[in-house]
Amino acid sequence: MDVVLLSRIQFAFTIAFHYIFPPLSIGLGIFLVMMEGMYLKTKKKLYEQMTRFWVRIFALTFAMGVASGIVMEFQFGTNWSAYSRFVGDVFGSALAAEGVFAFFLESGFLAILVFGWNRVGPKVHFLATVLVAFGSIFSAVWIVIANSWQQTPAGYHLVGEGANVRAEITDFWQLVFNPSSMERLSHVLSGCWLAGATLVMSVSAYYLIKNKHVEFAKASLKMGIAVAAVASLLQLATGHLSADGVAENQPAKLAAFEGHYEASAPGDMYLFGWVDEATEQVKYGVRIPGMLSWLVHFDSSEPVTGLRSFAEEDRPPVNAVFQSYHLMIVIGMALIAISFGAAFFLWRGRLYGMKWFLWMLVLAVLLPQAANQLGWLSAELGRQPWAVYNLLRTSDAVSPILSAQQAWFSLIMFILVYALLFALFIFLLDNKIRTGPTGLEDETSTYEYTKRGVESLPLDGRKGKT
Repeated sequence: MDVVLLSRIQFAFTIAFHYIFPPLSIGLGIFLVMMEGMYLKTKKKLYEQMTRFWVRIFALTFAMGVASGIVMEFQFGTNWSAYSRFVGDVFGSALAAEGVFAFFLESGFLAILVFGWNRVGPKVHFLATVLVAFGSIFSAVWIVIANSWQQTPAGYHLVGEGANVRAEITDFWQLVFNPSSMERLSHVLSGCWLAGATLVMSVSAYYLIKNKHVEFAKASLKMGIAVAAVASLLQLATGHLSADGVAENQPAKLAAFEGHYEASAPGDMYLFGWVDEATEQVKYGVRIPGMLSWLVHFDSSEPVTGLRSFAEEDRPPVNAVFQSYHLMIVIGMALIAISFGAAFFLWRGRLYGMKWFLWMLVLAVLLPQAANQLGWLSAELGRQPWAVYNLLRTSDAVSPILSAQQAWFSLIMFILVYALLFALFIFLLDNKIRTGPTGLEDETSTYEYTKRGVESLPLDGRKGKT
């Protein structure tokens, strides 16, 4: 394999591993706000225990996200220096904003969230929880903006000539609100909330199956189902909006999504199939005639730009994009069915006794992760052969002095290190889930509510006014 392909595989591997954790921390953030808010409102110790337990899980996913994310950014210099030279002024500003405005906000207040239970008042601690949750979302905002600029560049001009040409920002707000940023952001965030909700449902269902921490599990499960039902529908709606944007701004990607080759003809929507790129046909497929045209134009007879409108060297790898896109949709629809099925059985009072369905909820935690990875894969492969759409080819973005041997060595090392890191994550996560909230039941309550107000309990057990 050549150095370009190896560098792409390495970056894909590291970002795919990293992307396991931010959706979980973003999704869990809103649960922490909900749970601690309920604790402050109702004064029930159950909600304190729920918040404390999920804070531990949140802190673990946050730490793993930081550890895996740092390595990813170094590759902009080691493997993609030509890309960094071209987009440094644009991409660098968004990454800097993410670090200054989001990461430090999130990590700074995380210390209060994790260690401040007996050291600050309830309102201060709740504020820290809100700011950590907001910081995780704000971090995603800047990362999605940076990536969306690669898909739909705006607010820039080109300076220099030949190999020294690069993009410079001319309008920061056009960069922020580039044609695809807000649509993609809404889709990403709803996917994160769904990932967090399925983790909460999975752990809660496991406890119910094992008949452990039953009161805790029932309360957590209800919250998880409510968020999952809303987030799964948001995924469907925001996915449609995002696809409309792709139709307008990246027609080659949309054509690859459905294996649509005719240069200008009504487009069909496939439920499944296999794209034979040599014959430019979808084989073994089941399709709905004109449905792609209807989704894009609300008219099944309207033409959709096909792949034959583009030179072969400007087309993405069609079958890989087709398969990843359709698998993502299948998983998304399955998550809607599972979420609303759980809500229905809960409403009917049957859910807690349905072990087969509870096991389905336990295993469902894998589905949003798979959908997130497949969505990222279809979006990034669909942009190929461009690192920056219609501006910089991926083959021109790699570091000129990098050798294939160096790329092989670093890829193997990343695989080994990340395998150990993932094993550590699974071990720690399993340990925290098996321990559950049991270790929290004997802890001194953070706050004691009295008629006179709120009193804190310092570490020595003596009361003191907050």
